[in-house]
Amino acid sequence: MSATAAAGERVTQASSISVAGVSKVFRRGKLTITALQDANLEIGAGQFVSLLGPSGCGKSTLLKAIAGLQPPSSGAVRVDGRPVTAPLTDAGVAFQKPTLLPWRTVTENISLPFHVSGSISREEGARRVERLLEITGLQDFAHHYPRELSGGMEQRVAIARSLVLSPGLLLMDEPFGALDEFTREDLNEELLRIWSAEPKTVVFVTHSISEAVFLSDRIAVMSARPGRIFDVFDVDLPRPRTSATRTAPEFNEIVAHTRRVLDQTH
Repeated sequence: MSATAAAGERVTQASSISVAGVSKVFRRGKLTITALQDANLEIGAGQFVSLLGPSGCGKSTLLKAIAGLQPPSSGAVRVDGRPVTAPLTDAGVAFQKPTLLPWRTVTENISLPFHVSGSISREEGARRVERLLEITGLQDFAHHYPRELSGGMEQRVAIARSLVLSPGLLLMDEPFGALDEFTREDLNEELLRIWSAEPKTVVFVTHSISEAVFLSDRIAVMSARPGRIFDVFDVDLPRPRTSATRTAPEFNEIVAHTRRVLDQTH
């Protein structure tokens, strides 16, 4: 099957994102924690942008604000020019833990969003599941259960599930953080292949400098709490990116630059 959508299959355009003056304050009894303060970020449609910063700097909080899962205390998030005031129904979300349903097969786990939403027909849903099984290399495991999969394969299922409704926006919160380095690098390449076959805007939270550089068009570096967007810069590396990209002098130069920027945020 080609990388383009099958006949009769809906195609969702990649989304643009605007984060304007977003702050988030949490109150726990007498304790007040400012997780985000005046965060500003513009993400163009179709871009792959990583949020990078120290632990507790508000990366996940910002991602949840974009998804509409956690409303900001002040400021505004807009997707395609529309204010985000409730959980987005047309965004795919993937977290560090795949959270697959153990009693459902790979196919059934991937199918879950369209069964719940009822937004596409069973026929289109079946076509999309088949296509995603192919893209993610899971065809031979379609009828396996999560307990029969490796951690990396479980994460592939979770990513496929997040894509089954063909969202224009994919939000990923450290999806590979719990995996070993070799599996993580393999899935980095897999994710870029999926992104190439399923063009969309991706916002990706990570603690890994090399992962952010390998994946991204742009990196937004956040400061220590209260989290702010400290710097945003382009990753000027050619695509497609492969394992050879990680050994290129240009790659290591950008990694070193990113580390210098991060050192300034403390």
